[in-house]
Amino acid sequence: MEVAERPKDPGLATSLNDFNSTWTLIKEQDYHFTAASGREEIKPDYNPYEHRQVEHPNGYLSAFLHIAKISLGTGILAIPRAFKSAGLVVGFIGTILVGLLCTHAIHILVKASQKVCRKTRTPSLGFADTAEGVFKLGPNALRRHSRFAKIFVEASLFSVHFLACSVYLVFISISLTELFSTHFPIVNTWDIYIFKLIILAPLLICGQVRELKHLVPFSFIANMMLLVTFATTGYYLFSEIDKVDIRERNMVTTFSGIPSFLSTVLFSMEGIGTIMPVENSMVTPSFIGCFGVLNSAMTVIITLYTAIGFFGYYKFGEKTEATITASLPRNQIVAEVAQGAIAIAVFFSFMLVFYVPVDIVWSYIKHRISKSRWNISQIILRCTMILTITGIAIAGGQNLGQLIDLVGAIFLSTLGLFVPAFLDLIVDWDEGWGAYNWRLFKDLVVMAFAIFGLVSGVFCAIQGFIG
Repeated sequence: MEVAERPKDPGLATSLNDFNSTWTLIKEQDYHFTAASGREEIKPDYNPYEHRQVEHPNGYLSAFLHIAKISLGTGILAIPRAFKSAGLVVGFIGTILVGLLCTHAIHILVKASQKVCRKTRTPSLGFADTAEGVFKLGPNALRRHSRFAKIFVEASLFSVHFLACSVYLVFISISLTELFSTHFPIVNTWDIYIFKLIILAPLLICGQVRELKHLVPFSFIANMMLLVTFATTGYYLFSEIDKVDIRERNMVTTFSGIPSFLSTVLFSMEGIGTIMPVENSMVTPSFIGCFGVLNSAMTVIITLYTAIGFFGYYKFGEKTEATITASLPRNQIVAEVAQGAIAIAVFFSFMLVFYVPVDIVWSYIKHRISKSRWNISQIILRCTMILTITGIAIAGGQNLGQLIDLVGAIFLSTLGLFVPAFLDLIVDWDEGWGAYNWRLFKDLVVMAFAIFGLVSGVFCAIQGFIG
C-alpha cells in the first residue's frame, strides 16, 4: 500500500468530512516561504486570490456547506450537557457569545493570513505557516521564534486530534454499553475497558488505510449514521416536550458550572484548525465580510447548537448525560437504533480524525527512513498510536464529560482563541491597533478569556476525574 502524499496542487485543500465540529479530516499543502523583514516587503497590489491555482475551487455555496458539515457532528450531541452545567438562560446567552467569539477569532486569523500572503507574495497559507509568517514579519524579538510558532501550532493540532480519538473511543464504549446492557445484563458487570479492547482489533485493521480517497467510504458511512442519530434523537427530544415543567429546570447554576460549559462548547463548536484549508480552496474573496461564507455558516451553526442545547436540557433536565444519546430511554427500538448508529458513526469518524495526527508525525519522520521501509514503518507507527490512544481511553474510564472538558480547555481555548488573538496583535505591530489602540485591548481581553477557560477548565476536569 502506498503512502499518502500531500496534494501537489498548491492551492488545493483536500478534505474528508466527518460532520464534526472539531474532529474533521482536512489535508493541507505544505507551504514553504521566506519572509524578509521590513515594510518594503508589503505589496499592496498583490492579491492572493488571483494567484491561487486550485484544481477544484470552492464557491460560496460549497464552502458554506463544507463549514456547516464540519461543525454539525458528534460534538453537537454534547451541547445539552453544557446547558446542564450553566442553566437554560446562561447556556442560551453563553452559547451565542462563545459562538460569536469563535467566529471573530476565525476572522482575525484569516485576515492575518491574508496580510502575510500579501507581504510575502504567497497565494495561500495554512494555520501553522500563518503563525510562522506573522512571527517572521513581527517585532525583531519574535522573529527568531518563528519556527517555534509553527511547531507549536502543529503540535497543538496533533494533540487535539490525537486526544479526540481517545474521546471517540470512550464515546463508542458508552454507546455500546447502553445498547447491549438492556438485553444482556452481564454487560453491566464487565470492566469499563472491555468494549475498548473489543474494538481495538478492527481499529488496528482500519487504521492502516492511508490514502485519502480510500477514506471517502468511511466519511459517507459516518455521515449517514449521524443523520440517523440526529433524526431519532430529534424524535425523542420533541416528543411530549409540552409536558415538561420548566420550573424543574435550572435557569442559572453556580459559577462552578461555567468552566465545564465553556470547555464543552469550545470542544463541540470550535473548528479553527479546519478553516484555513477551506479558505485556501476559494479563488474569490467572499470568505469573510458581513455576508461572507464564514458569517453565514456560523449563523446557522450557532443557531442549531443553541437550539439543540436548550431543548436537550429542557427535555431531559438533570438526567442529561455527557452525550444526549445516553439520555434516551432504554428498551425502545428507536432509541437502540440511535445508540447503534452513533457507535458506528463515531467508529468511522475515528479513522478520519486519526489521519491528521498520523500525517503530522509522518511528515517529520519519513525523511529519516529509507523508502524501502516506509510501509513497515507506517504499520508500526499507526499501531503504536492506536494502542496509545486506547491506553488513554482506558485510563479515562467512562469519564466522557471530563475528557471533553480537558481537550476543550487545553487545546481549543489555546488554538481557537489565544493564538489568533496573539497573531492579530503581532501582525499589525508596526501599523498600529486603531484609534486609542482599541484592537490591542480587544485582543488582550480575548487572550485573557482563553487563559481563564484553559485554567478553570483544566481544574474542573481534574476535579471530575478525582471525584
